This record gives sequence, C-alpha cells and structure tokens, in this order.
Amino acid sequence: MSVRNIYPASLRIIQDEHEHLSSVIQGMRYFVRQIESGGNAPDLKVFRAMLYYIMEYPEKVHHPKEDQYLFAKIKERTHQLDSELETLSEQHSKGELMAHKLSHALLDYEFGGKPAFAQFRDLVEQYALFYFTHMRAEEERIMPVARQVLNDEDWKEVDAAFLENRKMLDDAGNRYKYEQLFSLIVNIAPAPIGVGDPI
Repeated sequence: MSVRNIYPASLRIIQDEHEHLSSVIQGMRYFVRQIESGGNAPDLKVFRAMLYYIMEYPEKVHHPKEDQYLFAKIKERTHQLDSELETLSEQHSKGELMAHKLSHALLDYEFGGKPAFAQFRDLVEQYALFYFTHMRAEEERIMPVARQVLNDEDWKEVDAAFLENRKMLDDAGNRYKYEQLFSLIVNIAPAPIGVGDPI
C-alpha cells in the first residue's frame, strides 16, 4: 500500500503537540542547568506552570488519543508494530509517574532549598531524555508506518478524534485552558525560553 499523498491532520496535530511539549521540557532543562552553573533561578511559578502543563496535557488530551485511535487503528491493519506500540503505551503511563515524581522533587527543592536541588535536576534530565526518545520513536517509526497501512476511512476516524484537540472550547474548556497555560509559560518564562523579564 502506498503512502497517503495528503498528510493526515492527526499527524500534524501530534507533531504540533510534541513541539509544545518539547518547548516546555527544554525550558525546564535550560533552567536547571542555569541554576547548576550558578546563574539566577527563575521564579518557581515558572517551574510549577511547566510541570502542571506536562502533567495535565499529555495525560488528558494527547496520550489517550494516540492510544485509543492512532495506535488502535495501526494494530487493526498490521502486527509489525505490536511490540513497539505496546512499549509506547506503557511509556505513556510511566511518563505520568515520572511527572508526579518531578512535582514532588520540585516541592522538596522549594521548601528544602539547595540540598534538594540535585534530585530535582536529575529528574528533569531523566524526564527530558525519556520523553524526547519517546516522541522521536513515534515520529520516526510509528507515523511512517501509519501512513502506509491506514486507509482513508481509518484516517477520517483518527483525524476526527485529534481535531477535537483543536477546538478552542470543548464542553469542559480544556483545550482553551491548555492553550492559555502554554501562553502563560511563554510569557512568564524569562528569555531565551520565553518573553518574560530576564532573570
């Protein structure tokens, strides 16, 4: 089966969401490295906003659509990725646990000060490596196969599910909330990550 000529809307959305998540994670990584090198720390509300985003958005919007629609459709059409898809789904759960550990480590750093920084720094670096590897596997391995094996009817269903992510306001206002949160992060994070006041 040939690769679909029109690039599916769902894959564009996944890549856009990956870019947002990457920006937030890279921001956290930049700031912990800045602190480690003796630079000024950003206001902890920047870290809290970033953590809230990576804890909420992937688990409530991004990962469920991947598991329930894209991954499920691929499994219907081919078994060549079964093991990899299972691993990626397990990583979705693991990522949530890692984000919760990060949240606790941030609290320890906030109230424990410098002695608690190393643990927070290490968890940020581990999470960044984990998540970048995960996203790369989806983009380089899963998406190309999806384009080969899914048919137009499959894509209509998958695209429709992901286009729900693009509604500015769903019944709960979640999409709008997350867009607002991402904008808040950009506005309060100091340069070069965001456009807030320099630290």
